[in-house]
Amino acid sequence: MSWEFIQANSDQAKEISDLINSAYRGESSKKGWTTEADLLGGQRCDVDSIRGLINNDNAVILLAENEHSGNIEGCVHLEKDGDKCYLGMLTVKPTLQSKGLGSMIVEEAEAFADFWDCKTIYMTVIGQRTELITWYEDRGYKNTGEKKPFPYGDERFGVPKVQDLYFVVLEKTLGQ
Repeated sequence: MSWEFIQANSDQAKEISDLINSAYRGESSKKGWTTEADLLGGQRCDVDSIRGLINNDNAVILLAENEHSGNIEGCVHLEKDGDKCYLGMLTVKPTLQSKGLGSMIVEEAEAFADFWDCKTIYMTVIGQRTELITWYEDRGYKNTGEKKPFPYGDERFGVPKVQDLYFVVLEKTLGQ
């Protein structure tokens, strides 16, 4: 398989939202290993929030588009924050997980952040997702020790199924 990396446009917001929700929530997400279905119900994102990210001058959603079918099979949200870049919503279609596409998307995201002249790239990951944190650490990300609260009560981010959810901050220095 081969993919082309392109920047998303507003017309693709529904397809992107559907992909992200399928990879993180509900039964479809259980076909891959990135599921949050045991921790959270509801949606991971919606079409309006995706459009907002696409239309943000300091942000981009990069898409991994299958070169043969043209289908969007992965994505990542990047947002410039001074000399730092936030990485979020790294997504790979559940049936394609564990085939190397996630690593390719991370590499593309880091190259884009470097193009933006960012010195570091950082993200937040649900602290209970130890296997995902390990996956990022294997790619050079360090746990900063900083914790951020989960937005309980805001169903735009999902409906918690467990108590005590929180985010950890992971960070990687670019250009080393």
